[in-house]
Amino acid sequence: MRRAPFVIGVLAFALVSCAKVPTPEEANGALVTLREHGSWAWAIGIGLIWADLVLPVPQTAVIAALGIIYGAPLGGLLGSVGLITSGLLGYGLMFTSARRVMQRFTRPQSLQRMERVFEQSGAWAIVLTRSLPYSVPEIMVFLAGLAGMPLRKFTATLTVGSVPIAFAFAAIGAGWADQPIVALVVSWVLPILLLPMVLYLLRRRAS
Repeated sequence: MRRAPFVIGVLAFALVSCAKVPTPEEANGALVTLREHGSWAWAIGIGLIWADLVLPVPQTAVIAALGIIYGAPLGGLLGSVGLITSGLLGYGLMFTSARRVMQRFTRPQSLQRMERVFEQSGAWAIVLTRSLPYSVPEIMVFLAGLAGMPLRKFTATLTVGSVPIAFAFAAIGAGWADQPIVALVVSWVLPILLLPMVLYLLRRRAS
């Protein structure tokens, strides 16, 4: 049980590693898409972050694009709204018919184990994984809903994990606004580089 968060992280990585990995060209495409929609770029950006629940959208690149377009403060605010509402949507899905679909692939003993995990270390798992690639943050959100993590606690940890990430990547976008390709590539690569460190921290937290 002490290594359960680390195991969940590794399994999450393994389960989705076969998915199509976003390329820098796709990250640049996100910026082009946002700019094409003019005054509605903020709504498209949030929509792309929501889409990351089911599609391999590089959400950190989307937030960097919002930083390029709107600057770090507003881009960070929009990114925060996108990440928090996306997390709440994923959590809420586990209280609909989608929960039964997930439970078909989860043994009752495993569900009880997940509930204990999220009572002990679920908050840290959510906070530390908000910027990670390969759908790891989305899987953590689904597990939180599936394990019945209290909504108030989930919302608080989701906010703590999302806001700093959003402002950080919006700042990356704003800082390299004159070199948007560099900003988007950095925002795409950095979460991948952070993945081993976060899994290590989760393992230490659980030990």
